[in-house]
Amino acid sequence: MIKILVVDDESSIRAAVAYALRREGYEVEMAVDGQEALDKVETFRPTVMVLDVMMPRVSGYDVCRKLNGQARPAILLLTVKDDIVDKVLGLELGADDYMTKPFDMRELLARVKALSRRGGYVQQVQQEEQEEVLKLGDLTAEIFSRTVSIQGELLDLTPKEFDLLVLLMRKPGRVYSREVLLEKVWAMDFAGGTRTVDIHVQRLRKKLGNLYGIIQTVHGIGYKSTELPR
Repeated sequence: MIKILVVDDESSIRAAVAYALRREGYEVEMAVDGQEALDKVETFRPTVMVLDVMMPRVSGYDVCRKLNGQARPAILLLTVKDDIVDKVLGLELGADDYMTKPFDMRELLARVKALSRRGGYVQQVQQEEQEEVLKLGDLTAEIFSRTVSIQGELLDLTPKEFDLLVLLMRKPGRVYSREVLLEKVWAMDFAGGTRTVDIHVQRLRKKLGNLYGIIQTVHGIGYKSTELPR
């Protein structure tokens, strides 16, 4: 069963979201603040976390900062703020999706479903896919463990960074428009628009270090992957 962690200091919102998710068949636990959320990530190991930004003790942004890439669930941020700077900050810290309060519960359920499909990927693939390993020069992606490494050194990637990189690595040289990447990686129209893709590419390039050139910009269209010359 897919596990969802709902984190919000407002009891009415927390209870309403949890109730709606349970009706959809998810296993749900709740946390009242960021510190409790961090603790429950370790014990509950959720596939998706619905995470409020403005909370006492440890904020939603702080939770994103403190979670490491390998243990991180897919994250849907909730906030009363509606400023593009706040959205970009959330994405840069590793959030996978973003909704502004007040929100439509049906939309939230749709977004959680899309994120859970990505987060639950390992449990659903066939054995031959589980053992799949992609290589592009010194870059290696192991599908079963959802890990990426450069010459054996693991990279700290979020679920969406992993999905985006693997998509590009599967077909080096193929050009993907931002719209296609948004559809394939996020599995739905995302409120952040194609700017979301650019932000994730920027973060990936930074984490790739000297191999940042593996992801190339195709001006006016989108991105592709390529093996760097030795």
